[in-house]
Amino acid sequence: MRRHARLMWRPLVGFGVVVMTALSGSATPLSAQELADFDYENLSLRGIGVEWGYLWPNRVETDPSFGVRFDLGYLGPGVRITPSATWWESKMVGAEVSRLETRVADLANRSLAPGTAPVEVDLGDVFWRDLVLGVDAQAVWSIPWGFLSYTGVGAAAHIQNGWGEAVDDTFVEDLLDAVVAGFNVHTGLEYPVADWLRLHAVARYEWMADLRYVELRFGSSFMFGPSAPGELR
Repeated sequence: MRRHARLMWRPLVGFGVVVMTALSGSATPLSAQELADFDYENLSLRGIGVEWGYLWPNRVETDPSFGVRFDLGYLGPGVRITPSATWWESKMVGAEVSRLETRVADLANRSLAPGTAPVEVDLGDVFWRDLVLGVDAQAVWSIPWGFLSYTGVGAAAHIQNGWGEAVDDTFVEDLLDAVVAGFNVHTGLEYPVADWLRLHAVARYEWMADLRYVELRFGSSFMFGPSAPGELR
């Protein structure tokens, strides 16, 4: 378990070092780039991006993720709003399946008559799918070499679905199917290749009541709205 936790944190730590190194230069917050007049009236869809990522969860196996990101511009000086939708699915790790099997067996054995042989439960492979509908607020800075850097927080609804040959249409599936709230912190880099195209990379830590994971995402955004002062190369 400790080794698994270290593996989860290594991508985030490495990416954080890169970001902090870039920020150690003459970083300039976009709020100093004449964004003082920006408020909620300036929020409008100005770009759509596609993302590919990889996540390191605590209850399921590592797996890729796929998503879309929407750029709504700036709510206030240097504060950008980006809703997103992300999807991933993976197989639960053996320790989690064993824990479920133990819980199910305990429930079944409570109703057995004295002297009856205890029930043994084998759930086989169990899978988990997550559709994440979230929104992030990001503090954005311009940094050397034409890059933008950002750090932010976000909230999301996680629409979770579990399945497996032995758990379908059982109360175990009901335990795995849920809509739960999640929160994240993240930091990233963005590069405007052209007025209409940007590339980005971001490291995220997402947590909720029953699941936590580190995730690295890479993507490109296609911009059709105006850029804010300080965002251009």
